[in-house]
Amino acid sequence: MKTLATALVAALGFASAAQADTLIMQSVYPSSLPLLGDTGVRLTEQVSKLTGGDLQIEFNEPNAIVSGNEMWDAISTGAVDAGWYSPGFAQGIIPSAGIFTAVPFGPDVREYTAWWYFGGGKELWADITAKYNIHTELCAILVPEASGWFAKEINSPEDLAGLKMRIFGLGAAVMQKLGAEAQSMPVADTMTGLRLGTIDAAEISFPLIDKSLGMNEYASHYYFPGWHQQTSLITFIINQDAWDNLSEQNQFAIQTACAANVATTSARGEAEQLKPLAELEAAGVQVHKWNDAMMDAFRGAWDEVVAEQSAADPDFKRAWDSLSKFREDYKQWSDIGYVK
Repeated sequence: MKTLATALVAALGFASAAQADTLIMQSVYPSSLPLLGDTGVRLTEQVSKLTGGDLQIEFNEPNAIVSGNEMWDAISTGAVDAGWYSPGFAQGIIPSAGIFTAVPFGPDVREYTAWWYFGGGKELWADITAKYNIHTELCAILVPEASGWFAKEINSPEDLAGLKMRIFGLGAAVMQKLGAEAQSMPVADTMTGLRLGTIDAAEISFPLIDKSLGMNEYASHYYFPGWHQQTSLITFIINQDAWDNLSEQNQFAIQTACAANVATTSARGEAEQLKPLAELEAAGVQVHKWNDAMMDAFRGAWDEVVAEQSAADPDFKRAWDSLSKFREDYKQWSDIGYVK
């Protein structure tokens, strides 16, 4: 499979075309990040072992080949074979992409995976993205995130006015409704923005990851719950032609590894939050829970965003309707099946 990287090498006369048993994958998350990034590295190791070395996936760090914002287009055209990615980063191209990554006030791990695998979510995403020539496999799932890091306390919606904040996906539209200058950007760009002061506040993930990034170096007020990302999907995406050129055995190896990662990332995410949270608090971080007025404001703004985006984009509406209907039906089971 010929990629941008191998084409450049060949043009310089140093190598021939890429071998058919190698996929060049770029990650939108640094490999140093627990769960978000290191699971992408783990995928490459799993696939190599499952295929007896017949298929190798080369992990490349963010921006190694193209910028994070260019990844979707690069994989669509085949300039890069594959990506370790969250669909929400393609929201500027596909307005409905956020529904397939993280939904404000949305489903937990059980609901989201049930909808993706057995409630029509996977098929709907495949249909929406068919024209982009990209195949998607759900390959990790994350537990609830923190709501964000702020330099000062936020006690009312008015405190958000003019705040420059990185917040991922659909949550950014909600914050904009409430007066913040919010934008979604890859993790690497977020850290640069914090260092340079081009953004004032940010949400990245949960305590395990936030501590590893040293988020407390930039702010001391840490807010929960992460109303914008109760669950987050991470995917392995691959150019459709590259996928079709794989043997059935190698396709199955990727699917099997990804399914295993969904289970292990869910468990690891639940198990590894308390220690880093305690360490952050010991370092002086003030942990807050949003008051009722703020939660009501977030929810009200989200209702407006849903209505506007459903009216503006048919695919957003059918994705939202599909997920909402599934959740309504699922609630009947969860209400009787689980101890509250």
